Amino acid sequence: MDEVSQKEEQLSLVTRKACFGLPTACPSCLPVYFYLRFAQVPFDLNYNLIHPDSDQIPYVESGAYVAYNNEKGGVIESLKEDGVVDLDTEVHSLPDWISTKAIIDSWLADAVTYELWLGSDGSAAHKIYYSDLPWPMGKLLYIKQAHFAKQILGITKENADRREEEIYRKASIAYRALSTRLGDQPFFFENRPTSLDAVFLGHALFTLQALPETSILKSKLLEHANLVSYAEKHKTELLEAGSSSSSTAPSQPDPSSWAPKRGPSNWSSKPKSKPKREKTEEEKKFRRRAKYFLVTQMVAVLVFLSLVARSDDSEVDLDDEEGLNYND
Repeated sequence: MDEVSQKEEQLSLVTRKACFGLPTACPSCLPVYFYLRFAQVPFDLNYNLIHPDSDQIPYVESGAYVAYNNEKGGVIESLKEDGVVDLDTEVHSLPDWISTKAIIDSWLADAVTYELWLGSDGSAAHKIYYSDLPWPMGKLLYIKQAHFAKQILGITKENADRREEEIYRKASIAYRALSTRLGDQPFFFENRPTSLDAVFLGHALFTLQALPETSILKSKLLEHANLVSYAEKHKTELLEAGSSSSSTAPSQPDPSSWAPKRGPSNWSSKPKSKPKREKTEEEKKFRRRAKYFLVTQMVAVLVFLSLVARSDDSEVDLDDEEGLNYND
């Protein structure tokens, strides 16, 4: 069938850019990267810098086939459901596997969200998502995302301290359970990699390398030597040693080319002796789209901030009214 042949073509994984010594520092992109590496599926790695807050990233494409992050429960679930690559055929019905993966997808994911957007100075989030945007735009998008993170985690002014304590307590429980489950094995289940391994490896390397030294989550992970050794071992196999392999290693762009597949490179330089090259229609179109994106995002963020401010004012008004004495 045509659809099957399209899926068998070389895959392309589109993520946010590389930094902190990782092929992509985006916490939602790393698990997909490691899933394909564990499956030994050849793929190209490309970066998208013009849509930093898009919930479609990461995504995998091959011909007309595309698996987006915001569809079917994520890229990995789409790849499994669509028959592209499935590492979980022998474990997906095991109760222990289901419950173990659930604590990674919920408790540890919540902890990363909290640390990235609320529990730190925001430097890691800025470097991963917004460092290629003008400062005002990056700052406004960060404020917008931090507000969204509070909504996801159910954090308010009244319960902020309690929710922080709860998030870190659940993360500690998750790490203890994962450490006990792993023991001295190379993988969590059946002595072979599954999507659980890909998701946890992405989480662990992000926590160890992208979060600051003052991170509470990092300190809790470092309490479990076997989990740290697990992450370092697979990092060496999949990133360092694997980078020299030509059979299964993905085609990784040079770190100096952190730019979309199409469009001009911001890092290119031309000798002064050569005349300036006229931009192609494709390059002009890309620049127009980039400018349009920045303008629309700026407008969207300003509208968002005005709505947030208005809601805060209304809360203050309600509080004032509650304090009034209606007795004669």
